[in-house]
Amino acid sequence: MRPVIRAGGFTLVEAAVVVAIMGIMLAIGMPSMSDWLLARKASAAAVFYQDGLAFARNQAIAHNSNSRLVLSENARSGQMDWRVDICQQTPDLQCDDDHGVWSSASSPVAGFRSVLRSAEAMPGEGQLSQSFLPSGATEIYFTPLGWVDARVSPRLTRIGINPATGHERAFKPLAVAVTLAGVASVCEPDAAAHSTRKCPP
Repeated sequence: MRPVIRAGGFTLVEAAVVVAIMGIMLAIGMPSMSDWLLARKASAAAVFYQDGLAFARNQAIAHNSNSRLVLSENARSGQMDWRVDICQQTPDLQCDDDHGVWSSASSPVAGFRSVLRSAEAMPGEGQLSQSFLPSGATEIYFTPLGWVDARVSPRLTRIGINPATGHERAFKPLAVAVTLAGVASVCEPDAAAHSTRKCPP
């Protein structure tokens, strides 16, 4: 008598059980995955502004000139683009927010054309909100030595990257803080006082 050979594969009941288990796991895991993705995008946003500030400072030093970083709202995402300009200062021409010949994308100064970086790819305002210290400040100026030009006021000292309402569990608030020496760093405003991640006062 020949042995009975059973065909391989899943029965309909077994396949239905597997699909049900996968559905439950997806339902549980999707919010966590969404939060994780938003947290990664928030970290990338902080680095985006840190890079802009570092670039502005480096251009001031490299060109032995004044530079500035200017924020402007992106029409698509609602977040802030950044632009870096430089200005060559002379004994008769001081560079500040009202004076001097500043570079633009079409008019270079000392061979430098202004550089613009778009925030279009950032999460929208429904997921991520931004804050600025002091309130309403959108510019920061650097001296040829790379220090923050304290003569220009109000000057941007901190950019906050915060979860929007309804996404508070996705990530801890982040910030990009700038010291008077012109050094920008990513920090956590709500970190414990002894933490190395704590924002400077």
